[in-house]
Order: sequence, then structure tokens, then C-alpha cells
Amino acid sequence: MGKNVSVAAARLKKPSWKDPRLLIGLLLVLGSVAGVISLVGTADRTTQVFAAREDIAVGQVVTEADLAIVKVRLDDVEAGYVTVEHGLTESRVALQRVAKNQLIPQESLGVADALDRKPVAIALEEELPAQAVPGARVDVWVSMPGSSRAFEDPEMLLPSAEIAGITTGNTTLGSAKTTVVMVLVTDAQMPKLLGAQANKAKISVVWNPAGVVR
Repeated sequence: MGKNVSVAAARLKKPSWKDPRLLIGLLLVLGSVAGVISLVGTADRTTQVFAAREDIAVGQVVTEADLAIVKVRLDDVEAGYVTVEHGLTESRVALQRVAKNQLIPQESLGVADALDRKPVAIALEEELPAQAVPGARVDVWVSMPGSSRAFEDPEMLLPSAEIAGITTGNTTLGSAKTTVVMVLVTDAQMPKLLGAQANKAKISVVWNPAGVVR
């Protein structure tokens, strides 16, 4: 009987700080708490960045009115995007097209002098294919006026030109529907295109599904 009492008393004895079981238990609790704090901190590591409210065309002056603020987790690629913390520099233009809701890459903005392509309007009376939308690539063909009111054989003038924008309307007489396609043209290509337009050449736009310069 006395032996049983002694055993029970030993079990009910208040644990000491030196008890290895107590130390192990405290370490497990602390480790668990630290893990939860680390997980929460990692999950909340988001950055406020700018995104396009609507499509942004090449050459367009970009202001904060054109942008929305979103919170995303970028980690190591954060430096590649325009963040709210660093702000948007004034007088920046789009050097490349940015689609609606896309984040704004740093390389997509610059100064007007850095533009290597400029939008030129091409008026067409023919219907464009459904795939010819802003951002798509098209080949621009021209047929120069010949003798006896005929046109010469068509030649490709602009291979894989990017569409910057499309508008539709009517001619001045209102009898024909006209589509105006804004294509991006380099300075080297500009004289030929402007010359073809000045000479009233027949200009056609063909969708280029490959999307690359041939």
C-alpha cells in the first residue's frame, strides 16, 4: 500500500524546468508558432502594381488615369514591373502594346524618341478577317497604279506589321463602309508606304497567322 502511494505521488509531482519532456514540448510549441507566423508572412508578401484599365497602344502617352492598382505576389520578378511604390514617371509613352488587365512591364514604357515604330492609318473598303485585331500581325500588300487605269501586280510592302488599332466608319458620301487599320511602321518602311498612299495605290491587308517577319 505504501509503495502504491509513493508511485502515485511521483506521478503527481510538479514537473521541473529541467524535465526534458517539458523542454521538448515547449520547443515543439514554439516551432509550430514560428511556422504559422512564417506562413502568414509569406502569404501576405504582395506588392501593389499597375495594370492596364484598357488596351494601351504603342505610342500612347500613359498616365495613372489609364491604370488600375492591383495586389500581386511577384517575388524575384518585381523589378520588371511598374509598382505603386516607385510610381509612374511623367511623359512616358508605350513602346509596346499592353492588353487590358495586364501588368505594366518596365520595358513597355519609355520616351517618344525611343519609339522604333509609329502608327500609320490605312483605309480599307474590304472586310478584315476576324483574326485581325489589335496586337495581331498582318502583311500589307500594295498594287501601284499602271497604265489604262489598271493596277500592277501586288507586292508585299510590310511583312508582319503589328495592328495598333482598328476603327470603322463610312466614306464622306456615306455609301461605303471604311475600315481604318493603324499599323506600326518602322522609319525605314515609312517612305514606301506613304509613297504608295500618295500615288493612290490599292492597299490590302492579309492576316499573318505565323505572326513573324518572313
